[in-house]
Amino acid sequence: MRITLKDGSVKEYAESKSIIDIAFDISEGLARAACAGEVDGEVVDLRTVIDQDCTLNILTARDEEGLRVVRHTCSHVLAEAVKNLFPEAKLAIGPAIDTGYYYDFEAAPFSREDLDKIEKEMKKIIKKGAKLEKYTLPREEAMKFMEEKGEPYKVELIRDLPEDSVISFYSQGDFVDLCAGPHLMSTKGIKAFKLTSSSGAYWRGDSDRAMLQRIYGSAFATKEELEAYLQHLEDIKKRDHNKLGREMELFTTVDVIGQGLPLMMPKGTKMIQTLQRWIEDEEDNNWGYVRTKTPLMAKSDLYKISGHWDHYKDGMFVLGDEEKDKEVFALRPMTCPFQYYVYKASQKSYRDLPIRYGETSTLFRNEDSGEMHGLTRVRQFTISEGHLVVRPDQMVEEFKGCLALAKKCLTTLGLQEDVTYHLSKWDPENKEKYIGEPEVWNETEQHIRNILIELDVPFVEDVGEAAFYGPKVDINAKNVYGKEDTMITIQWDALLAEQFDMYYIDQNGEKVRPCIIHRTSIGCYERTLAWLIEKYAGMFPTWLCPEQVRVLPISDKYLAYAEKVEKELKANGILATVDTRAEKIGYKIRETRLAKVPYMLVVGEKEEAEGKVAVRSRFLGDEGQKDLQEFIDAICKEIRTKEIRKIEVQEQK
Repeated sequence: MRITLKDGSVKEYAESKSIIDIAFDISEGLARAACAGEVDGEVVDLRTVIDQDCTLNILTARDEEGLRVVRHTCSHVLAEAVKNLFPEAKLAIGPAIDTGYYYDFEAAPFSREDLDKIEKEMKKIIKKGAKLEKYTLPREEAMKFMEEKGEPYKVELIRDLPEDSVISFYSQGDFVDLCAGPHLMSTKGIKAFKLTSSSGAYWRGDSDRAMLQRIYGSAFATKEELEAYLQHLEDIKKRDHNKLGREMELFTTVDVIGQGLPLMMPKGTKMIQTLQRWIEDEEDNNWGYVRTKTPLMAKSDLYKISGHWDHYKDGMFVLGDEEKDKEVFALRPMTCPFQYYVYKASQKSYRDLPIRYGETSTLFRNEDSGEMHGLTRVRQFTISEGHLVVRPDQMVEEFKGCLALAKKCLTTLGLQEDVTYHLSKWDPENKEKYIGEPEVWNETEQHIRNILIELDVPFVEDVGEAAFYGPKVDINAKNVYGKEDTMITIQWDALLAEQFDMYYIDQNGEKVRPCIIHRTSIGCYERTLAWLIEKYAGMFPTWLCPEQVRVLPISDKYLAYAEKVEKELKANGILATVDTRAEKIGYKIRETRLAKVPYMLVVGEKEEAEGKVAVRSRFLGDEGQKDLQEFIDAICKEIRTKEIRKIEVQEQK
């Protein structure tokens, strides 16, 4: 039997051997560090016996897959600890994830004090060093076993498996859990772990099912790595837009108003207003868009034509009762059918195309309450929506133009390096979810694929993520916690023009169906603001800041000059304020820094006498005295060019 190792060397054995025995044969140090084995690409337990030629990689906690095994085992230790302390808790699932692991329980919500108690219990379990051993049962016996243990969620998982399935379990001492593995040989292999948080989670992600309690944790090879990760968690919590955005008074939420309905505070409103005006000017002046303004609601008839009533009604806010009311309305979840009727208001020639409609649209989507989060998942939002009505021969170039506009917007915001591109395709195994013929779907997907390849845009393909009427490019970004959401969508639609009987007159006088591109330049403004908060930790580029300059008089004696400076700044379009409080200048400087204002202008006797200002910035710290006009010229250029100025000084505490 020939075993080819990761480094290319070969071990030969006359008889079968377990992976752990092979590890010891290589070196005792490797065997002691081993977490699992990878046999011909499949990760398996160390006790797995090899009886034929294969490739073998001995995995340690330094390997990504080895660390996943450590974390998966840690989730089982967590489950055992919870059952020891809370015997009535019911077990659901407990996988390893990119940042650690979690386990879902049917139980009362866990407090931080509960998590601390569970951690202590986990340490006791790890210290005992129980071996993890795998065994199997036929499906019916496995269901009966879990029924006797009073674990309904495990029974449901087993019931969903094929009748001829052989079900695997892992035991560690007296504790047993349903699991496919792989796992460590012993709980003692867990060297450093921490329970980080708890939250609610619907069983199987279904809001109609039970709300479970999810405990998150992480585990690492060493305590030093764990401590570094915990410090990282603290750092990202400071960037979390849902926390920082409230602290900066950009937005808030109120229970009596409802989930997913944020209130934009004056500062947040100013930022979104700045973004909107920039996008509208960019689209209209540089990319040939024309503005529309369409209703926030429509009769159900409109959505029946578009197909949304059949394919998306559950995600809409419906006003009225279909069975009782003569007319039923719904708040719009998108703008497209409204802009189609703008197009249809007059006959179009082939010479009129392309037509690019843009609208700053307020949309409404009936998201599940469990999905709500800050500004990234809301029920009412504003979006830079647009639809291009084009001739088929214009489609490729116009689609490229939409990608170029999106890239320009992302680059201007400093987000281009943080996004990934996805070709979202239909699922041919789930045809009832979509409209149109397979040939149309395959052809349009290939067009998009060719465009992305031609533009040298790296992308991944996601089956089943297309809208019901067409494939699309989704431009996604991750929040500070690693959750990915879509920022920008550009969609190829060869179907809805027919649904709405849209046409243009070609050069032969014949009616021809146009094609449609659905797109956004920057996506949802609320979600974009959330990403900007997290990207810059609230220290936005100056052009985006709701307060760009704060003037700080050393004492009331210089308040009149400070107000004169403020007036001059405002006259040049700079968002400026004066700190009029009777506080010491050091206090005012600290407060301005905490407010993340990019520039502060300190004024006193010398500045007033010479018509100057003492400039302090977050970028260079003390920039010295400058003529007021010199400062105005510099900051106006920074704002006009939308410069992302580098921070070169350490923030003072």
